[in-house]
Amino acid sequence: MPSSRFPLGLFWLAAAGSAAVGVAATAFFGTGTLPAISQSQANASAIAQAGTTIGVYSGRHYNTDKALYRQFTARTGIKVNVLEAKDDALLERLKSEGKNSPADVLVLVDAARLDAATDQGLFRPVRSAALQRDVPANLRDSQGRWYGLTRRVRAVVVNPKLVNPATIRTYADLAKPALKGKLCLRERKSPYNQSLVASQMILRGDAATRTWIRGMVANVSQPFFTSDTPLARAVARGECGVGVVNTYYVARMLSGEGSAQDKQLAEKLKVVYVNPSHVNISGAGVTRHARNPQAAIKLIEFLASPTGGRGYAEANNEYPLKGFGDNPILKRFGTFRADGVSVEQIGSKTRAATQMMESNGWK
Repeated sequence: MPSSRFPLGLFWLAAAGSAAVGVAATAFFGTGTLPAISQSQANASAIAQAGTTIGVYSGRHYNTDKALYRQFTARTGIKVNVLEAKDDALLERLKSEGKNSPADVLVLVDAARLDAATDQGLFRPVRSAALQRDVPANLRDSQGRWYGLTRRVRAVVVNPKLVNPATIRTYADLAKPALKGKLCLRERKSPYNQSLVASQMILRGDAATRTWIRGMVANVSQPFFTSDTPLARAVARGECGVGVVNTYYVARMLSGEGSAQDKQLAEKLKVVYVNPSHVNISGAGVTRHARNPQAAIKLIEFLASPTGGRGYAEANNEYPLKGFGDNPILKRFGTFRADGVSVEQIGSKTRAATQMMESNGWK
Protein backbone atom coordinates (compact mmCIF):
# COMPACT_ATOMS: atom_id res chain seq x y z
CA MET A 1 0.00 0.00 0.00
CA PRO A 2 2.06 2.97 -1.19
CA SER A 3 1.98 6.39 0.40
CA SER A 4 3.57 9.67 -0.64
CA ARG A 5 4.83 10.06 2.90
CA PHE A 6 6.77 6.80 2.75
CA PRO A 7 9.34 6.65 -0.10
CA LEU A 8 10.02 3.78 -2.43
CA GLY A 9 12.79 1.52 -1.23
CA LEU A 10 11.48 1.52 2.34
CA PHE A 11 8.88 -1.01 3.42
CA TRP A 12 5.59 0.48 4.59
CA LEU A 13 2.63 -1.30 6.05
CA ALA A 14 -0.65 -0.21 7.56
CA ALA A 15 -0.67 -2.80 10.32
CA ALA A 16 -4.41 -2.48 10.78
CA GLY A 17 -6.27 -3.42 7.64
CA SER A 18 -3.75 -5.67 5.88
CA ALA A 19 -5.02 -9.13 4.99
CA ALA A 20 -1.44 -10.39 4.96
CA VAL A 21 -0.90 -9.21 8.49
CA GLY A 22 -4.13 -10.85 9.57
CA VAL A 23 -2.81 -14.17 8.32
CA ALA A 24 0.51 -13.60 10.07
CA ALA A 25 -1.24 -12.78 13.31
CA THR A 26 -3.24 -15.99 13.18
CA ALA A 27 -0.20 -18.08 12.31
CA PHE A 28 1.98 -16.65 15.03
CA PHE A 29 -0.41 -16.22 17.91
CA GLY A 30 -2.87 -19.02 17.23
CA THR A 31 -5.52 -18.84 19.92
CA GLY A 32 -4.50 -17.36 23.22
CA THR A 33 -0.78 -16.55 22.95
CA LEU A 34 -1.72 -13.17 24.45
CA PRO A 35 -4.34 -13.26 27.21
CA ALA A 36 -7.48 -11.24 26.57
CA ILE A 37 -7.88 -7.94 28.37
CA SER A 38 -11.09 -7.25 30.28
CA GLN A 39 -14.05 -5.86 28.38
CA SER A 40 -14.06 -2.71 30.50
CA GLN A 41 -10.41 -2.08 29.66
CA ALA A 42 -11.02 -2.69 25.98
CA ASN A 43 -14.04 -0.36 25.91
CA ALA A 44 -12.27 2.44 27.77
CA SER A 45 -9.23 2.21 25.53
CA ALA A 46 -11.27 2.08 22.33
CA ILE A 47 -13.32 5.11 23.35
CA ALA A 48 -10.20 7.10 24.23
CA GLN A 49 -8.18 6.17 21.14
CA ALA A 50 -10.74 5.41 18.42
CA GLY A 51 -9.56 6.80 15.10
CA THR A 52 -6.01 7.51 16.26
CA THR A 53 -3.20 6.45 13.91
CA ILE A 54 0.47 6.39 14.87
CA GLY A 55 3.54 6.04 12.69
CA VAL A 56 6.34 3.64 13.61
CA TYR A 57 9.81 3.77 12.10
CA SER A 58 11.40 0.40 12.81
CA GLY A 59 14.84 -1.10 12.32
CA ARG A 60 13.28 -4.55 12.86
CA HIS A 61 12.03 -6.44 9.80
CA TYR A 62 9.95 -9.40 10.97
CA ASN A 63 6.46 -10.39 9.88
CA THR A 64 5.61 -11.39 13.43
CA ASP A 65 6.29 -7.81 14.56
CA LYS A 66 3.50 -6.72 12.26
CA ALA A 67 1.25 -9.34 13.82
CA LEU A 68 1.91 -7.76 17.21
CA TYR A 69 1.01 -4.32 15.89
CA ARG A 70 -2.28 -5.79 14.69
CA GLN A 71 -2.88 -7.28 18.12
CA PHE A 72 -2.22 -3.86 19.62
CA THR A 73 -4.77 -2.29 17.28
CA ALA A 74 -7.35 -4.90 18.23
CA ARG A 75 -6.81 -4.15 21.92
CA THR A 76 -6.68 -0.38 21.81
CA GLY A 77 -8.33 0.90 18.62
CA ILE A 78 -5.04 2.64 17.74
CA LYS A 79 -3.98 2.00 14.14
CA VAL A 80 -0.30 1.56 13.33
CA ASN A 81 1.55 2.56 10.15
CA VAL A 82 5.00 0.95 9.95
CA LEU A 83 8.00 1.99 7.90
CA GLU A 84 10.93 -0.43 8.03
CA ALA A 85 14.52 0.33 7.04
CA LYS A 86 18.07 0.11 8.34
CA ASP A 87 18.62 1.98 11.57
CA ASP A 88 20.99 4.56 10.10
CA ALA A 89 18.59 5.32 7.25
CA LEU A 90 15.77 5.88 9.74
CA LEU A 91 17.88 8.30 11.76
CA GLU A 92 18.73 10.31 8.65
CA ARG A 93 15.10 10.34 7.57
CA LEU A 94 13.87 11.57 10.94
CA LYS A 95 16.44 14.35 10.96
CA SER A 96 15.54 15.49 7.45
CA GLU A 97 11.79 15.37 8.10
CA GLY A 98 11.96 17.35 11.32
CA LYS A 99 8.53 18.55 12.48
CA ASN A 100 6.91 17.09 9.35
CA SER A 101 7.76 13.51 10.24
CA PRO A 102 4.82 11.08 10.46
CA ALA A 103 6.75 8.94 12.96
CA ASP A 104 5.52 8.77 16.55
CA VAL A 105 7.69 5.81 17.62
CA LEU A 106 11.26 4.93 16.67
CA VAL A 107 12.42 1.32 17.13
CA LEU A 108 16.17 0.61 16.94
CA VAL A 109 18.16 -2.57 17.43
CA ASP A 110 21.33 -1.67 19.28
CA ALA A 111 22.67 0.46 22.12
CA ALA A 112 24.90 2.45 19.76
CA ARG A 113 21.96 3.41 17.51
CA LEU A 114 19.79 4.33 20.49
CA ASP A 115 22.59 6.51 21.80
CA ALA A 116 23.04 8.15 18.39
CA ALA A 117 19.33 8.94 18.16
CA THR A 118 19.45 10.38 21.67
CA ASP A 119 22.45 12.57 20.85
CA GLN A 120 20.68 13.86 17.75
CA GLY A 121 17.63 14.85 19.79
CA LEU A 122 15.28 12.46 17.99
CA PHE A 123 13.52 11.21 21.15
CA ARG A 124 11.35 13.05 23.65
CA PRO A 125 11.50 12.00 27.33
CA VAL A 126 8.42 10.22 28.62
CA ARG A 127 7.46 8.84 32.00
CA SER A 128 5.34 5.75 32.38
CA ALA A 129 4.66 3.71 35.48
CA ALA A 130 4.17 0.61 33.31
CA LEU A 131 7.55 1.06 31.60
CA GLN A 132 9.27 1.76 34.91
CA ARG A 133 7.80 -1.51 36.17
CA ASP A 134 8.39 -3.70 33.12
CA VAL A 135 11.78 -2.48 31.86
CA PRO A 136 14.76 -3.06 34.21
CA ALA A 137 16.68 0.11 35.04
CA ASN A 138 19.84 -0.99 33.20
CA LEU A 139 17.83 -1.60 30.02
CA ARG A 140 16.32 1.88 29.72
CA ASP A 141 17.45 5.46 29.43
CA SER A 142 17.72 7.25 32.76
CA GLN A 143 15.80 10.23 31.35
CA GLY A 144 13.02 8.17 29.78
CA ARG A 145 14.00 8.82 26.17
CA TRP A 146 14.04 5.13 25.18
CA TYR A 147 13.16 1.78 26.71
CA GLY A 148 14.41 -1.73 26.02
CA LEU A 149 12.03 -4.18 24.37
CA THR A 150 14.10 -7.35 23.90
CA ARG A 151 17.51 -8.65 24.98
CA ARG A 152 20.21 -9.87 22.59
CA VAL A 153 23.15 -11.89 23.87
CA ARG A 154 26.60 -11.81 22.24
CA ALA A 155 27.71 -15.41 22.58
CA VAL A 156 30.59 -17.59 21.41
CA VAL A 157 30.00 -20.33 18.85
CA VAL A 158 32.43 -23.24 18.80
CA ASN A 159 33.15 -26.10 16.44
CA PRO A 160 33.82 -28.88 18.98
CA LYS A 161 35.94 -30.78 16.45
CA LEU A 162 38.46 -27.93 16.44
CA VAL A 163 38.13 -26.26 19.84
CA ASN A 164 37.09 -27.67 23.20
CA PRO A 165 34.06 -25.59 24.29
CA ALA A 166 35.11 -26.01 27.94
CA THR A 167 38.19 -23.85 27.25
CA ILE A 168 35.99 -20.82 26.48
CA ARG A 169 34.68 -19.39 29.72
CA THR A 170 35.11 -15.63 29.23
CA TYR A 171 35.52 -13.27 26.29
CA ALA A 172 39.15 -12.92 27.41
CA ASP A 173 39.75 -16.55 26.43
CA LEU A 174 39.33 -15.58 22.77
CA ALA A 175 42.69 -13.81 22.96
CA LYS A 176 44.66 -16.84 24.16
CA PRO A 177 47.51 -18.00 21.87
CA ALA A 178 45.95 -21.49 21.73
CA LEU A 179 43.34 -20.05 19.34
CA LYS A 180 45.91 -18.75 16.87
CA GLY A 181 44.43 -19.13 13.38
CA LYS A 182 41.14 -20.46 14.74
CA LEU A 183 39.18 -17.28 15.53
CA CYS A 184 36.71 -15.56 13.21
CA LEU A 185 35.36 -12.09 13.95
CA ARG A 186 32.83 -9.78 12.40
CA GLU A 187 34.20 -6.46 11.14
CA ARG A 188 34.77 -3.39 13.27
CA LYS A 189 31.77 -1.46 11.97
CA SER A 190 29.37 -4.05 13.40
CA PRO A 191 27.43 -2.19 16.11
CA TYR A 192 27.16 -5.46 18.03
CA ASN A 193 30.93 -5.73 18.29
CA GLN A 194 31.27 -2.04 19.11
CA SER A 195 28.84 -2.53 21.99
CA LEU A 196 30.71 -5.65 23.15
CA VAL A 197 33.99 -3.75 23.25
CA ALA A 198 32.31 -0.82 25.01
CA SER A 199 31.04 -3.16 27.73
CA GLN A 200 34.51 -4.63 28.18
CA MET A 201 35.99 -1.14 28.55
CA ILE A 202 33.45 -0.43 31.28
CA LEU A 203 34.03 -3.73 33.07
CA ARG A 204 37.77 -4.24 32.60
CA GLY A 205 39.22 -0.83 31.79
CA ASP A 206 40.93 0.49 28.70
CA ALA A 207 44.33 -1.19 29.14
CA ALA A 208 42.95 -4.71 29.57
CA THR A 209 40.50 -4.23 26.70
CA ARG A 210 43.27 -2.98 24.42
CA THR A 211 45.36 -6.07 25.19
CA TRP A 212 42.33 -8.29 24.61
CA ILE A 213 41.63 -6.77 21.19
CA ARG A 214 45.24 -7.19 20.09
CA GLY A 215 45.24 -10.81 21.21
CA MET A 216 42.07 -11.58 19.27
CA VAL A 217 43.29 -9.82 16.15
CA ALA A 218 46.46 -11.92 16.31
CA ASN A 219 44.30 -15.05 16.38
CA VAL A 220 42.28 -14.13 13.27
CA SER A 221 43.54 -15.84 10.12
CA GLN A 222 41.06 -14.66 7.46
CA PRO A 223 39.18 -11.46 6.50
CA PHE A 224 36.70 -10.08 8.98
CA PHE A 225 33.08 -11.03 8.27
CA THR A 226 30.33 -8.59 7.30
CA SER A 227 27.54 -10.48 9.09
CA ASP A 228 27.02 -13.00 11.87
CA THR A 229 25.38 -15.69 9.73
CA PRO A 230 28.32 -16.23 7.32
CA LEU A 231 30.59 -16.29 10.36
CA ALA A 232 28.51 -19.00 12.01
CA ARG A 233 28.58 -21.00 8.79
CA ALA A 234 32.36 -20.71 8.62
CA VAL A 235 32.73 -22.04 12.16
CA ALA A 236 30.37 -24.94 11.40
CA ARG A 237 32.34 -25.83 8.27
CA GLY A 238 35.59 -25.84 10.18
CA GLU A 239 37.01 -22.79 8.45
CA CYS A 240 37.39 -21.38 11.96
CA GLY A 241 37.13 -23.06 15.31
CA VAL A 242 35.38 -20.30 17.20
CA GLY A 243 33.56 -17.01 16.63
CA VAL A 244 31.33 -14.39 18.26
CA VAL A 245 27.69 -13.93 17.22
CA ASN A 246 24.30 -12.86 18.52
CA THR A 247 22.46 -16.02 19.52
CA TYR A 248 19.38 -15.30 17.41
CA TYR A 249 21.41 -15.82 14.22
CA VAL A 250 22.14 -19.41 15.22
CA ALA A 251 18.56 -19.87 16.44
CA ARG A 252 17.25 -18.77 13.04
CA MET A 253 19.46 -21.35 11.34
CA LEU A 254 18.30 -24.09 13.71
CA SER A 255 14.65 -23.17 13.23
CA GLY A 256 14.81 -24.03 9.54
CA GLU A 257 13.65 -20.51 8.72
CA GLY A 258 16.34 -20.38 6.06
CA SER A 259 17.76 -23.30 4.14
CA ALA A 260 18.01 -26.95 5.15
CA GLN A 261 21.77 -26.62 4.71
CA ASP A 262 21.91 -23.83 7.30
CA LYS A 263 19.98 -25.99 9.75
CA GLN A 264 22.45 -28.84 9.24
CA LEU A 265 25.39 -26.48 9.74
CA ALA A 266 23.93 -24.98 12.91
CA GLU A 267 23.57 -28.45 14.41
CA LYS A 268 27.36 -28.69 14.33
CA LEU A 269 27.79 -25.63 16.53
CA LYS A 270 28.07 -25.39 20.29
CA VAL A 271 26.76 -22.10 21.68
CA VAL A 272 28.76 -20.99 24.71
CA TYR A 273 27.48 -18.33 27.09
CA VAL A 274 30.58 -16.88 28.68
CA ASN A 275 30.42 -15.69 32.28
CA PRO A 276 29.32 -12.95 32.42
CA SER A 277 27.67 -12.41 29.04
CA HIS A 278 27.27 -9.12 27.20
CA VAL A 279 23.62 -8.18 26.70
CA ASN A 280 22.40 -5.68 24.12
CA ILE A 281 18.82 -4.69 23.33
CA SER A 282 16.33 -3.59 20.78
CA GLY A 283 14.49 -0.57 22.11
CA ALA A 284 12.04 2.19 21.31
CA GLY A 285 11.17 5.74 22.19
CA VAL A 286 8.64 8.41 21.37
CA THR A 287 9.93 10.71 18.64
CA ARG A 288 10.63 14.34 19.33
CA HIS A 289 7.91 15.59 17.00
CA ALA A 290 5.35 12.84 17.66
CA ARG A 291 1.83 13.95 16.81
CA ASN A 292 0.22 11.33 19.03
CA PRO A 293 2.63 10.86 21.94
CA GLN A 294 0.10 9.32 24.33
CA ALA A 295 -0.85 6.65 21.81
CA ALA A 296 2.85 6.12 21.10
CA ILE A 297 3.51 5.49 24.79
CA LYS A 298 0.69 2.94 24.82
CA LEU A 299 2.36 1.01 22.00
CA ILE A 300 5.76 0.99 23.72
CA GLU A 301 4.11 -0.12 26.96
CA PHE A 302 2.43 -2.98 25.10
CA LEU A 303 5.66 -4.10 23.39
CA ALA A 304 7.58 -4.00 26.69
CA SER A 305 4.89 -5.80 28.69
CA PRO A 306 5.31 -9.44 29.74
CA THR A 307 2.64 -10.41 27.19
CA GLY A 308 3.37 -8.21 24.18
CA GLY A 309 7.09 -8.29 24.88
CA ARG A 310 7.14 -12.07 24.88
CA GLY A 311 5.85 -12.06 21.31
CA TYR A 312 8.26 -9.31 20.29
CA ALA A 313 11.19 -11.36 21.58
CA GLU A 314 9.99 -14.61 20.02
CA ALA A 315 9.62 -12.88 16.66
CA ASN A 316 13.40 -12.92 16.28
CA ASN A 317 14.48 -15.64 18.73
CA GLU A 318 15.53 -13.00 21.26
CA TYR A 319 15.16 -12.97 25.02
CA PRO A 320 12.41 -11.05 26.84
CA LEU A 321 13.38 -8.27 29.19
CA LYS A 322 13.13 -10.57 32.20
CA GLY A 323 13.78 -14.28 32.47
CA PHE A 324 14.64 -16.60 29.60
CA GLY A 325 11.28 -17.06 27.88
CA ASP A 326 9.82 -20.23 26.41
CA ASN A 327 11.63 -20.40 23.07
CA PRO A 328 12.59 -24.09 22.69
CA ILE A 329 15.66 -23.31 20.58
CA LEU A 330 17.05 -20.81 23.08
CA LYS A 331 16.44 -23.34 25.84
CA ARG A 332 18.87 -25.65 24.03
CA PHE A 333 21.59 -23.06 24.57
CA GLY A 334 21.10 -23.01 28.34
CA THR A 335 21.00 -19.93 30.55
CA PHE A 336 23.37 -17.02 30.94
CA ARG A 337 24.45 -14.52 33.57
CA ALA A 338 24.26 -10.99 32.21
CA ASP A 339 27.16 -8.67 32.97
CA GLY A 340 24.71 -6.06 34.28
CA VAL A 341 26.31 -3.16 32.43
CA SER A 342 23.82 -0.38 31.72
CA VAL A 343 22.85 -0.14 28.05
CA GLU A 344 22.94 3.63 28.44
CA GLN A 345 26.60 3.38 29.50
CA ILE A 346 27.38 1.09 26.58
CA GLY A 347 25.82 3.48 24.09
CA SER A 348 27.80 6.44 25.38
CA LYS A 349 31.03 4.42 25.14
CA THR A 350 30.73 3.09 21.60
CA ARG A 351 32.60 5.92 19.91
CA ALA A 352 35.60 5.35 22.13
CA ALA A 353 35.25 1.60 21.60
CA THR A 354 35.27 2.01 17.83
CA GLN A 355 38.40 4.15 17.99
CA MET A 356 40.10 1.55 20.18
CA MET A 357 39.17 -1.22 17.75
CA GLU A 358 40.55 0.74 14.80
CA SER A 359 43.82 1.65 16.48
CA ASN A 360 44.46 -1.95 17.50
CA GLY A 361 43.90 -3.71 14.19
CA TRP A 362 40.22 -4.72 14.29
CA LYS A 363 39.35 -4.16 10.63
